[in-house]
Amino acid sequence: MFNWAKQTLANVVGTEEPIYGPTAIRAVGKQPNDPEYTELTRKDLKWIAMESTCVETQTFYVHTEQGHIALVQVIYNNVAGLRTTCQFNTKVFYPDRKAPILWSSDPLSNYGFDEDKVSFHADGCSVELSEDGSFYSIKSVTNENSLVNLKFTRVAPGFVVGKDGITEFGTDPMNPWGSMRHAFWPRCTVEGTIITKNGDIDCKGRGFFVHALQGMKPHHAAARWNFVNFQGPTYSAILMEYTTPPSYGSTKVQVGGVATDGKILFAGTNCGATHTTTTQDAENDWPVPSAASYHWEGKTSDGQAVSADMSGSLGERLDRVDVMAEVPGFIKTIVATAAGTKPYIYMFAPKMTLKVKTGEEVKEEETTFFTEAVFIS
Repeated sequence: MFNWAKQTLANVVGTEEPIYGPTAIRAVGKQPNDPEYTELTRKDLKWIAMESTCVETQTFYVHTEQGHIALVQVIYNNVAGLRTTCQFNTKVFYPDRKAPILWSSDPLSNYGFDEDKVSFHADGCSVELSEDGSFYSIKSVTNENSLVNLKFTRVAPGFVVGKDGITEFGTDPMNPWGSMRHAFWPRCTVEGTIITKNGDIDCKGRGFFVHALQGMKPHHAAARWNFVNFQGPTYSAILMEYTTPPSYGSTKVQVGGVATDGKILFAGTNCGATHTTTTQDAENDWPVPSAASYHWEGKTSDGQAVSADMSGSLGERLDRVDVMAEVPGFIKTIVATAAGTKPYIYMFAPKMTLKVKTGEEVKEEETTFFTEAVFIS
């Protein structure tokens, strides 16, 4: 009976894959004739809503003028084509930790999309893209402790790296069995409120939006992640980096860019994160970073060499999320054994200085930014 249950679960969550090697992944932006990046149009922001295994998210990050860091997120999750669920999440970190982290996560009912599939709706929740594609309106009354009413207005062009932002997985290039895609609005203005039992949060400030699709079992696509969201007075710098499991050669896939008001300074795959100092988490043995460095480089639209760098201590951890904390213990043990997964997300909000070098000119600005280090398998 136990072996049958274990196999049934493995069919859903997936066991460790064979070693296909690095030739079984075609990383975004690394294929012949790929551009460094492509600016987004409204139609590029369609929900895919796959009918097979996938996790698709739209996540809106807020840095308020009052010092809050917040995110609101819609998750569309299809498990093996057997069941689809949708969730709305809200998370708020208060300035100087003057209040506990606000976290709410609520299942959504009667979900659907508009005719163009660029807007999402469910009972008590909507994420709508404007007709001109310049702003999103996000509203949710799904949780009485986090009533959301936000407007994200794009102030720099959106982009995907390469021609379409897609990394493909599979041994047959003509018939990939998995994919990963990220589309970004790197720099936005935000207005609106999150109403909580402890008072209203004025969300006026700067923001970042990412539409992500993992078109396969997430732990088969990536073993580790690094994420950076820097929103300064002049520059926004964003980075999404993941490392595949050994089944795909432990390949690093890196996408990112730097934007200012009105333009993308540069974007592409020449970016990355390095954990310069780590400490072992006593509970799970993950090497948690305590200091890190981040690097971006490319060319401006007129061909000038440009780079951006920042490094330093990550400071006190904002949060540690045990992704499987809510899963019953015996299932958690089976998943860890069958699939080698023990996902944890480590969140930080240090203050660092971003140094942007264009030609021989160097500009610096310091701000508190948001970063995550994620360990999966």
